[in-house]
Amino acid sequence: MSESRLRHLLSVDDLGGRGGIERMLDRTEEFLAVTHREIPKIPALVGKVVVSLFYEDSTRTRLSFETAAKRLSADTMTFSVSTSSVKKGESLLDTVQTIEAMGIDAIVVRHQAAGAPRRVTEWTDAAVINAGDGRHEHPTQALLDAFTLRRHRQGSLDGTRVAIIGDIVHSRVARSNVKMFAALGARVTLVGPPTLMPESLVGWPAEVHHDLDEVLAESDVVYLLRIQQERIAGGRFPSLREYTARWGLNAARAARLKPDVVVMHPGPMNRGVEIASEVADGPYSVILEQVANGVAVRMAVLYLLAGGAEHEEAA
Repeated sequence: MSESRLRHLLSVDDLGGRGGIERMLDRTEEFLAVTHREIPKIPALVGKVVVSLFYEDSTRTRLSFETAAKRLSADTMTFSVSTSSVKKGESLLDTVQTIEAMGIDAIVVRHQAAGAPRRVTEWTDAAVINAGDGRHEHPTQALLDAFTLRRHRQGSLDGTRVAIIGDIVHSRVARSNVKMFAALGARVTLVGPPTLMPESLVGWPAEVHHDLDEVLAESDVVYLLRIQQERIAGGRFPSLREYTARWGLNAARAARLKPDVVVMHPGPMNRGVEIASEVADGPYSVILEQVANGVAVRMAVLYLLAGGAEHEEAA
């Protein structure tokens, strides 16, 4: 799929496979250079309006999108559920129609229900970007992770061994990243207790392993996921202490990693649970780099979906 045909970004699949992903990552390199300027702002989306429609809290993702929009010179609106008419019973449809009537170009949607961003596309002419929906996907997180990793792997993920560790069953990040990394040629292994794996992994281009210590030594990338305690019912594992003992990346385990390993985490972190502080802040960690690269990735996505590319093509 060409950049100009990308209408919405709801799933990694919308990028059109490896070629489309790599074009988006290449575009992100251009915007990363913009973020390093003394004045990191360009007039690419002057007159465009980008709305953040977040039904779930997510400081990192919301601020990243809003920063990206402002660096492209777009106008921004932030919809806060806690102070909105949703508290009075307004439906998602009514909210979208109200926002649509104000004249907008892109809506960034985060919702607890899988499929909500896709429904939004039926009610608006604006471009819709999925910023995380239920257990479904989080495509821009996968893009920023792939972008970060590609820069540490000499420009290619071919043959890279990636271990994604932790709460797979509740993780939209895991779903998007498995698709993303596999499409770029990586070999993905999911690691964690059986109770935190999806009931079916049919169609997932990944292996499954339950013993972290057997996987670590061969991994080029160790990607830790947060234990989503707010989503976990009782009985998934005996205790956080036992989880940490068996699947947490502590200093002792980190000492056995490859010398050029990359340690990643989408945030927010449960320090001392899935990752020790000395590892999160250590030399293998690229966690803060992921955050910084997220702005450039989202600049690229907004530029292409909110109309910036139209001026480029006309020129």
